[in-house]
Amino acid sequence: MRLKDRVAIITGGAQGIGKATTLKFVQEGAKIAIWDINAEKGEAFAQELQTEGHTVHFFQVNTVDAAAVSATAKAVYEAFGQIDILINNAGITRDATLQKTTLEQWQQVLDVNLTGVFNCTQAVYPYMKEATYGRIVNASSVVGIQGNFGQSNYVATKAAVIGLTKVWAREFGRRGVTVNAVAPGFIATEMVNTIPESILDGFRAKTPLNRLGTPAEVANLYAFLASEEASFITGATYSVDGGVRI
Repeated sequence: MRLKDRVAIITGGAQGIGKATTLKFVQEGAKIAIWDINAEKGEAFAQELQTEGHTVHFFQVNTVDAAAVSATAKAVYEAFGQIDILINNAGITRDATLQKTTLEQWQQVLDVNLTGVFNCTQAVYPYMKEATYGRIVNASSVVGIQGNFGQSNYVATKAAVIGLTKVWAREFGRRGVTVNAVAPGFIATEMVNTIPESILDGFRAKTPLNRLGTPAEVANLYAFLASEEASFITGATYSVDGGVRI
């Protein structure tokens, strides 16, 4: 129960790594505000957890919409009375080589993966500042550290998130708020189901542990960084990649 009575916002919390994080956090005693654009999945998941006795609310929000994000942060604060943790997890891909990437694909990924993180942090930080306590964890990626073929837009956002993490750690530290980033490697999410098995075999071959990671393994690190155990860690980026960068 490392997160007992803490209130956490988890963006993209209804599916993939976000869903695994929600499950991990309720097990650790947290009260959860799931933020997701998919109302059907979000409401069903929240209801499922509520029937199990957990305090979980779903909020449909597009993190690209700054006004909606600000209003939703206020709604969370009014519902729970505090906001202790922000997990900036929501993200998308629109992969293509540079020559084939359209301006629309470029902008879509920047809007969600970068501007969305900015919007959520800007909206939530004032509540943490007032409480002089907070934990912010940003989702980067191993490709934001080492690059990847055919992902100019995605890599640009994930590298930028690492930079933002360092800036915000400097800005927020005096207010008792830590900011860290997590850089997953090849993780077996729903998105992976669309990738041919031959390519997945290549991912496994590149990874010393010879397998894909699980969403729960990323969620475990999120939970640690959101807990008191990580109280003197800020501005750091941690990889969960099975050793792929060795």
